[in-house]
Amino acid sequence: MKWSEISIHTTNEAVEPISNILHEAGASGVVIEDPFELEKEREDQFGEIYQLNPDDYPEEGVIVKAYLPVNSFLGETVDEIKQAITNLALFNIDIGLNHVTISEVNEEEWATAWKKYYNPVKISEKFTIVPTWEEYQPVNSDELIIELDPGMAFGTGTHPTTVMCIQALERTVKKGDQVIDVGTGSGVLSIAAAMLGAEKVTALDLDEVAVNSARLNIKLNKVHDIASVAQNNLLNGINQQVDVVVANILAEVILLFTEDAAAAVKPGGYFITSGIIGQKKQMVKDALESAGFTIEETMLMEDWVAIIAKKK
Repeated sequence: MKWSEISIHTTNEAVEPISNILHEAGASGVVIEDPFELEKEREDQFGEIYQLNPDDYPEEGVIVKAYLPVNSFLGETVDEIKQAITNLALFNIDIGLNHVTISEVNEEEWATAWKKYYNPVKISEKFTIVPTWEEYQPVNSDELIIELDPGMAFGTGTHPTTVMCIQALERTVKKGDQVIDVGTGSGVLSIAAAMLGAEKVTALDLDEVAVNSARLNIKLNKVHDIASVAQNNLLNGINQQVDVVVANILAEVILLFTEDAAAAVKPGGYFITSGIIGQKKQMVKDALESAGFTIEETMLMEDWVAIIAKKK
């Protein structure tokens, strides 16, 4: 079988929405080539990524790649992807060069080549993300291992926005807490919350592909007795109050449901938000404060921001 590699030269800000567009078009995973990875200093306690080749990365911007099967609908699919990416500009998302290229690869090459991008990575004090095909021995007895298969998930759980959310969950989730994960994607944040001692975790996503992916990953990590997944649009129709709500989605989407989040979080509970590009940090903070939250902490990684807000 032959596959078509679609490559989009864009910006950090557009990585998340473009990845979502590619998943909706039928891609089961994406590769993100960010030149920042070549320069980033990595301390041992946060793991290392080995054998990075500068030739794999653009001089500026970010390249997002995905693989689609070559069939009679490929031309239409590519045109729809291009149009959807162009439409992101209507939401004030900087899509940069937006240079799209298509190339053909054999299944044998694709099936193994993309795995070179994924290695076990220690992303926080407690958590290490491990691809399912890798053998990994925990360094410490209290190390928490999350297994993910990027072939069926939305990424590997090592994007800065995800890393910051997991670090924020470590600081806020207590044993016996109830948690809602809005826009769960791969389910990695729900898995982390369950492993941290949450009594009940509800993972929500509007995308049916994400719902199925999250269910598979939650079962793979043996937390399905704690975490459940449902198809839902943000917090619409959710009437329960919980200790923590976490949402790793775009700033524009966060702004749509800050009031609903305030209603869903118990007094003294937390709303963790990420997926916020640096320039939009203040507008999200303002919306959170208007909804009744106080800003406890602002986290920064690369160009991304995460906010821990506490319900008054």
